[in-house]
Amino acid sequence: MVTPQFFCTPGYGDAFREQRHYHQAVRIGDVVHISGQGGWDDELRFPEDLGEEIARAFDNVERTLAEAGAGWRDVVAVDSFHVPTRADEVGDEHTAAMVDQLRQRMGDRAPVWTAVGVAALAAVGMRVEIRVTAIVPEGTGS
Repeated sequence: MVTPQFFCTPGYGDAFREQRHYHQAVRIGDVVHISGQGGWDDELRFPEDLGEEIARAFDNVERTLAEAGAGWRDVVAVDSFHVPTRADEVGDEHTAAMVDQLRQRMGDRAPVWTAVGVAALAAVGMRVEIRVTAIVPEGTGS
């Protein structure tokens, strides 16, 4: 039987574990799942610029993956949740920033990706949340 290993990202992850009773990542064998990561800093503040918020969310995904022994090159699936600027679509600004970050972080490797528009996210001022799944051979880390 494979035993799940749970991880907290140093800084904000420790705060979430204490305040909201959840971990940032779990590794089960060669599969790593992370909870949704926002574009916050360690004091849980969000930038005004949407592109910067999305880039910071990608940074936080990277930090969280690293805790579980994974990296962007191990990511196979991305789910992103967006508070749209219009009622009928996620919007080009969100999509363009996401695609730019995916290309920067993953190069020619393209994951499966689902983008979902939502009315609100867990924190005031939060406009994007990114959750990923990665596959890392057991006994190795990125």
